[in-house]
Amino acid sequence: MNQQINIRLSGDMLKKAQIRVKKQGYENLQEFIRELLREKLFETADVSRKEMDFLRKLHRVSKEKGLYGTEKDLFLKLNKK
Repeated sequence: MNQQINIRLSGDMLKKAQIRVKKQGYENLQEFIRELLREKLFETADVSRKEMDFLRKLHRVSKEKGLYGTEKDLFLKLNKK
């Protein structure tokens, strides 16, 4: 069951978060905050923040340019030798 919460952010924090949302290709601020929570609560540091930023950017650009269709298409392309 999903729960809705409200948070208060300073103007500066909100502005910086909105910039990060745009730069890193998140759909919206809510998605960005959920990702931050997932990182803090569930993920290990197997991938650096810089690597994760690169992967997000790669995903966004690939999606924008239509470089892959479905997840299955992507895995097929990646597994070709």
